[in-house]
Amino acid sequence: MSIEIHVPVLGESVTEATVAKWFKQPGEPVNADDPLCELETDKVTLEVPAPVNGSLGEIKAHEGETVEVGALLASFVAGAGAGAAKPAAVKQVAAVTAGTAAAPAVATQTAASPMAPRALAVGESPLAPSVRRIASEFHIDPATVPATGKGGRVTKGDMLAAAANPAPATAKAPATQDAREERVRMSRLRKTIARRLKEAQNTAAMLTTFNEVDMSAVMAMRDQFKDMFFTKHGVRLGFMGFFVKASIQALREIPAVNAEIDGDELVYKNYYNIGVAVGTPSGLVVPVVRDADALSFAGLEKSINVLGVKARDGKLGIDDLQGGTFTISNGGVYGSLMSTPILNPPQSGILGMHKIQERPIAINGQVVVRPMMYLALSYDHRIIDGREAVTFLVRIKECLEDPQRLLLDL
Repeated sequence: MSIEIHVPVLGESVTEATVAKWFKQPGEPVNADDPLCELETDKVTLEVPAPVNGSLGEIKAHEGETVEVGALLASFVAGAGAGAAKPAAVKQVAAVTAGTAAAPAVATQTAASPMAPRALAVGESPLAPSVRRIASEFHIDPATVPATGKGGRVTKGDMLAAAANPAPATAKAPATQDAREERVRMSRLRKTIARRLKEAQNTAAMLTTFNEVDMSAVMAMRDQFKDMFFTKHGVRLGFMGFFVKASIQALREIPAVNAEIDGDELVYKNYYNIGVAVGTPSGLVVPVVRDADALSFAGLEKSINVLGVKARDGKLGIDDLQGGTFTISNGGVYGSLMSTPILNPPQSGILGMHKIQERPIAINGQVVVRPMMYLALSYDHRIIDGREAVTFLVRIKECLEDPQRLLLDL
């Protein structure tokens, strides 16, 4: 029975996607729920699974094509699925051993032997991440490696064997300029990020104010309770929970930072959906912790952890990315000492965290060394005054340098 595979509903306000890659090829047996292809939208990537056991038919939308919701992606033949390949393989082996009548089949099988080196064909399923990693680390071209995987695919074991027994080096012809460059088409997500960041610069009257915070108290509290926290709640106590709590305290005092401009009106949000920027291989995404003010430290850390894992695995849904009122970005995890974060429209403020670094500072006339972090608040000056922005950042500093304020709602 033939089944049509269509582009699924992609989420609110998302009407089209780009076919990023096909995991299966026409005629290849597939089990139910195995991913057939990956679609890339303006916000997330998602996989289209096989509806039942069977095999992929004709591909109608090829990699790189833009497709609308409901468009035909491919045909699918319902059947026995991937397991059906095994009996077929047994029959083929029987034919090979039957005698001279099977000679042409022997020749065909030998020519397509998975042990023979083969070049990657156009449209072939992408290499496994482990294969790409080994290829990059050991500078091995997978196309030159004898493949033992299903359908002639190069496996991790094949790459490790090639790395352990490298082929003798051959003289290379001088590389041309074109050969030393690589042109890669921008993904839909990357183009959307570029467009939105530029729109933020062109639309908002963006300004950044800075301060620094002594992280001694937060680090001491974290060191004291992190083991108990993990034992009781099953999640690691990080720094982000402290910053979310401190931001909410400051947002309550300075509501303009939690507001947005809608035409000629100012929209003040009486709820706190905090976006936490996460870097992924596809680009920067900002999943949202909804009603963060109603969550405990444990609830915040669990929510942040779940969203971070989903972001890195490419499993975020549209709902995970919508409705944020304020964003926190942590460039410190990459070693950034100071930066000016760009607004995430239509929000009016974004807090930038940075690397914790020991520095000498003066306290009560004495020079001491403390773990310090620079904070940056970028804000839309059309709605937030300088006094409000500075006060907001000072409140965050006060909450972090005296974390008991967070517990007493001060």
